[in-house]
Amino acid sequence: MHSNVEYTTSDMEYVLSQKYVFYMGNVVRMYFIQGIPYTFDELPQIIQDHPSVHTEALESEEYYDEQLYRWHSYLMEEECHPLCFELPVNDPELLPKDD
Repeated sequence: MHSNVEYTTSDMEYVLSQKYVFYMGNVVRMYFIQGIPYTFDELPQIIQDHPSVHTEALESEEYYDEQLYRWHSYLMEEECHPLCFELPVNDPELLPKDD
């Protein structure tokens, strides 16, 4: 498994991002830390079908359960999962919201 995670010092922050991707055949909003997926939000069908959302998902890698499980395990082992550990991040607004 190739890792994009870099250890940080006090003056560095982990880079968070999110994008629309296919996960198990459905479009979801996937959340990333250092380019590694760590969770996702399911989307209503009307949003999945929106042309710009669908186009973005088609341009991205499709993800499956086993991949997310491996990435989750890796992030937990390295204590780099942003939902489980307090980490310095570039933009906390990019963390998932509890609705």
